[in-house]
Amino acid sequence: MKHFLFFLLAPVLTFGQAFVNDAKQLIDKKEYKKAEQLLSEYVKTNKSDLEAIELYGDAYGHQEKWDDAIVQYKKLVDGKPNNANFHYKYGGALGMKALSVNKMKALGIIGDVKGAFLKAAELDPKHIDARWALVELYMQLPGIIGGSKSKSFQYAKELEALSKVDGYLAKGYIYEYDDEPELAEKYYKLAITEGGSLNCYDKLTDLYEKEKQPDKVIGNLEASGEKHKRNAMHYQIGKVCAEYNIQLDKGEKCLLIYIENYSAEDGVPKAWAYYRLAQIYKFKRNKDDALKWIDKAITSLPQIDIFKTEKTAIQSL
Repeated sequence: MKHFLFFLLAPVLTFGQAFVNDAKQLIDKKEYKKAEQLLSEYVKTNKSDLEAIELYGDAYGHQEKWDDAIVQYKKLVDGKPNNANFHYKYGGALGMKALSVNKMKALGIIGDVKGAFLKAAELDPKHIDARWALVELYMQLPGIIGGSKSKSFQYAKELEALSKVDGYLAKGYIYEYDDEPELAEKYYKLAITEGGSLNCYDKLTDLYEKEKQPDKVIGNLEASGEKHKRNAMHYQIGKVCAEYNIQLDKGEKCLLIYIENYSAEDGVPKAWAYYRLAQIYKFKRNKDDALKWIDKAITSLPQIDIFKTEKTAIQSL
């Protein structure tokens, strides 16, 4: 009898899975609106298909439609209350909602955010993302409504037990947020030594930029470039050199390499590299080359006002 029932239901199951697979593909291609439209009618008539509901919530979340995402993720939590990741997603959507409203409304949401993340961490002792969320939440909340550096450290230690890299990054984050840059630097460097991912290097670069330490920014970018071989690193170095009027020859060389090897994957349009080259030549008092590159920048992206302002400054040399 069971085999007979499965035979009868198989076409329905296959049909439903096709919807889910199509939705996954649309989300992978960042076609979130299409995924939303595809799932909209399906979930109305398939209220127990939690995988489809989760994708529906994801489609809303990627579009920053937090209220709609919350509705779908709440269905997941109610339908499967022992699933840690469902609580994590629900808490995440609530948290983003809290950031999008005024402070008074946010205060009414924070308790649910914290509760969802705590439940996720309780249900899954190895849930790294939930612990990261709690590290950040406890640091960002004022003490009067539950913020706590010690609790943030508690979850950073739990992260370290699961992943040394995440633990070091979490401690670096805590110290950076608490305006202790030397300790933040220490832990970001430990993360680089332990893991060496691009994210580890980027955290240290961001810290140095925040602390206005351009020579350290350049040194860290070069170390990152040696390990990860990214052309984007050349633009980043050139940008720092141009912004701070330091190591101009190195900045010029890096920007020219960036332009020569440019691809869409590098992210920053070539026009910005032209602009940075113009800045470098301006600092070198090379008016002709500065004008040449700023004109190329303006031609490439004529709507960028800062390029025109820079040209005026160059013309006054």
